[in-house]
Amino acid sequence: MPEIFWLAGENSGDLHAAQVMKELNTLGNDLQHSGIGGKRMQSAGLKPLFPFTRFSIMGFIEVLKHLLFFFQVEKKIKGLFINNPPDLVVLVDYPGLNLRIARLAKKRNIPVLYYICPQFWAWKMNRIKKLKKYTDHIAYILPFEKHFMEINAIPSTYVGHPIAEEISITMDRNSFANKYDLDPARIWLGFLPGSRDTEIIRILPEFLKAILHLDPTQNEFLISLAPTVNEALFHKIMGSFPRINLKVIRDDAYHLMHHCRLLVVTSGTATLETAYIGTPFIIVYRGGRLSYEIGKRLVKINMIGLPNLIMGKKILPELVQYDASGNKIYSLMMELMVDNERYDQIKKELKQLHAILDSRSASRETAEIIRNMLYG
Repeated sequence: MPEIFWLAGENSGDLHAAQVMKELNTLGNDLQHSGIGGKRMQSAGLKPLFPFTRFSIMGFIEVLKHLLFFFQVEKKIKGLFINNPPDLVVLVDYPGLNLRIARLAKKRNIPVLYYICPQFWAWKMNRIKKLKKYTDHIAYILPFEKHFMEINAIPSTYVGHPIAEEISITMDRNSFANKYDLDPARIWLGFLPGSRDTEIIRILPEFLKAILHLDPTQNEFLISLAPTVNEALFHKIMGSFPRINLKVIRDDAYHLMHHCRLLVVTSGTATLETAYIGTPFIIVYRGGRLSYEIGKRLVKINMIGLPNLIMGKKILPELVQYDASGNKIYSLMMELMVDNERYDQIKKELKQLHAILDSRSASRETAEIIRNMLYG
């Protein structure tokens, strides 16, 4: 029975890879899955090698603190490839480790599929050379990446973005209000502080500072709690702002995105999910000080939000690092809530983005690529 080794190091990668695994399962139960992934991949049949939570790290300095762990991971995977090589390696985003694993696989002549390639176009353009050298095929999800694949003659397929098939809205506004005890007469404002503990530490306090300025008699405040976040940490920070009446929404981010009037969203996959749903929002990024100063000198783009990058223009406002303060978040929220023309223009642009992202089924097309690589 053919075996696939998977490596997805982040919550979004776990979700996207699990969808592909489910699609493979519908085509037959003739495959074994092992590697690194979260609860979703494990429920689809993955046998995990390490605790998934150890991999959710962001920033230069943060990675340095965990180098010993990553060396241990790489050593174990190297031994696996030597002693019991899989028939295919599927790497999902997470370039810091995955490009090293791709090199190990290539040395052992194990075929490599890279699903959701690194954002080399933002920084570290040399990574595209590594992708060409160490992978056999790339399944890319952003339409503008086609240009880079073609000019570098990399075997690749545009499979579409996975969020198009992962997002499902099943509750109307009243049902959502009843479930979370919300007041339908108020304006609902949503906040998505991120899926990593480091993001919660840096960004959640600024969100709460912004909320302090907003009128609680006119607005209802909803905040998303991602399943990968440490709840004790989350509630400790929330407890520092006892005057705020917040509705915590667990594992229901898509409905939060859909039913709110306006959102504030931490930079990452959630920005593309929100954009696909179509609710206007503000993109916020706040990294570690040293990591940010290093990254600022390396990044080659003037926007950070994936929706803005796909559209080639800043359709959504961005507040980055020192601008991502409670006061500035509040001011920008107020601007968007009173400027109906700008608000409506954002909604119009997001509809165009939705059409771009909704053109393919990423899991089905990637599953077909995998089966072709395994069976020819």
